[in-house]
Amino acid sequence: MSGDDSGLNRVTCVEGNEAIRHLKQAVAGGKPWHIALLEAMGLWTWPEENHNGHLYCYLIDGEAFDWLLLAERLCLEIADVIPEQELVALLFFGRLPGELSAEEFKELVGSAKYHAHLNYLYGVTVEKFVLLAIEEEIHKERQGHVFSGRDSGFDDSYQRLYGASQEALLQRFRNEKGYRQSDDITLDQLQEFTYWLFKYRLGNCDRARVASDTKKGMEYLKRHSLDRALNVPQSNSSEVIEHSL
Repeated sequence: MSGDDSGLNRVTCVEGNEAIRHLKQAVAGGKPWHIALLEAMGLWTWPEENHNGHLYCYLIDGEAFDWLLLAERLCLEIADVIPEQELVALLFFGRLPGELSAEEFKELVGSAKYHAHLNYLYGVTVEKFVLLAIEEEIHKERQGHVFSGRDSGFDDSYQRLYGASQEALLQRFRNEKGYRQSDDITLDQLQEFTYWLFKYRLGNCDRARVASDTKKGMEYLKRHSLDRALNVPQSNSSEVIEHSL
């Protein structure tokens, strides 16, 4: 998916934009806040925004849409009408009030943003858990070798999953993106690096292994997370892999 296909344009000034106007008017008119919020999300066209001194990066690489980050930003506009419990459920656990099907979610935010959300879900959220699952797998393999003198599961997980060390991959990523090499990494760049790793894995591993490793990550997420990834039913990984290749 290209940046244009996502429905988000590279503009950073959002004063008085249509999405926020719609959000406030819809809530004032009695529409449920979460429905108004998703509708406003469908109208949103900025991939990043400077707001009150904070840079929000909603779209990674023109393809992966962090809907929860945009939800956080939009909630600032109507915070006085959102019940605290529902706000916490959304921002900390990714849960919307009531029941909302995947099709309803897709209709409200739009098809392009929905697919960009899936790119983020599998390319960032699940990819982090794929790496953790491989790291756990390596540690389990070594459980019977307590005197082996090796405890490098983290480094070896990159090698096993991507065929190179984290250091080498990060250097390659920064070279490709034109970023300076540094010992530090910002949260935004880490998210972008994770998405780059996902695409790197798609392009350098056979599809059966990609699907297998992705399944491990999804299972790990279900076992160890608080289900922050949405109470909207997810598409399976093959749909996203097909869309990304």
